[in-house]
Amino acid sequence: MELQLTAEEQEFRAEMRDFFTTKVSQEVRDAVAAGHELTREQIVEAHQTLNAAGLAVPHWPEEWGGRGWSQIQRHIWNEEMQAAAVPPPLAFNASMIGPVIAQFGSQEIKERFLAKTANLDIWWSQGFSEPDAGSDLAGLRTTAVRDGDDWVVNGQKTWTTLGQYGDWIFTLVRTDPEVKKQKGISMLLIDMTSPGVEVRPIELIDGGHEVNEVWFSDVRVPGENLVGEPGQGWTMAKFLLGNERVGVAPVGSTKRRLARAKELAGEQAHDPLTAARIAELENELLALELTALRVVAHSAGSEPHPASSVLKLKGTELQQAVSELLVDLAGPGSLASGAGDDSALPDWARHATPSYLNLRKASIYGGSNEIQRQIISRTILGL
Repeated sequence: MELQLTAEEQEFRAEMRDFFTTKVSQEVRDAVAAGHELTREQIVEAHQTLNAAGLAVPHWPEEWGGRGWSQIQRHIWNEEMQAAAVPPPLAFNASMIGPVIAQFGSQEIKERFLAKTANLDIWWSQGFSEPDAGSDLAGLRTTAVRDGDDWVVNGQKTWTTLGQYGDWIFTLVRTDPEVKKQKGISMLLIDMTSPGVEVRPIELIDGGHEVNEVWFSDVRVPGENLVGEPGQGWTMAKFLLGNERVGVAPVGSTKRRLARAKELAGEQAHDPLTAARIAELENELLALELTALRVVAHSAGSEPHPASSVLKLKGTELQQAVSELLVDLAGPGSLASGAGDDSALPDWARHATPSYLNLRKASIYGGSNEIQRQIISRTILGL
């Protein structure tokens, strides 16, 4: 197939590249490039810069801020954003609850939430996973019981990423325990300042605070905060997860990190084994980039192409491989694990191990790599 961009697409790429490298805060981009954890304020600033230019939610319906772009334009937008070290629009808003509300929400809910969601005036958290309902999401046990016009919610969510910043949380709850478990689930929008909502931090292995537990104790939620109909939550969850898996191969950011690793290698780059390792990663990334273009070219409608599982699988493996390369290049310096008290160590060496450890999660979120292998074997290989 022909993978060369048209003149219009090349012009679009140049437009995106110019915007991302000149209009987004250099301080924020430098922090992303260095692997630093962004503050809430930096994430909001970058997101709102994109939204002001109509670049935060281009895949939404046009009446709510979308751009009506082709799949290849979305691909170019995503790739150039990553290459420029621009933090992507907050996924919970742009790729998760926003499209769900646009697809399933009442007109009242759309008007109430979509504009604020697009501009990150509301920071959304995701209330899906539970201690015994991660991979088996349908096994969730958080309940919502009708009491007059309200719902009363009790239960626990876990692995709530950046939940410490959340204003609202879109939450899957069990509203009917008597039917098949997938059919008894609904989606509620819950104000995280409501009485009975408690966010507890989970410390990660790298020492960071990225994920949380969220507890609900007799939390009263107005009936108008139900998205769609009771029992429609499972359908919404599948729709949301399909959107989450769009752009799952971060080719642009991985290429940028590998280029940075080559710069940092110094004399180590002349070692034959190191040089061969870098060359192999470059070849793998080129193959992944071409595969991503093929998937985009053959994608139709809103359903993810089956080969997107290949992108998820290989994309996360290459992310992890490049982070491992940086740890090896840092050598003993990587053992500092982000400690800021050793000024003799370069900044990148201190952050190599935390980044490596944090990226272990990439094999799990968005559908674990083991599940992706099953999808590939069944839908692509026909096994």
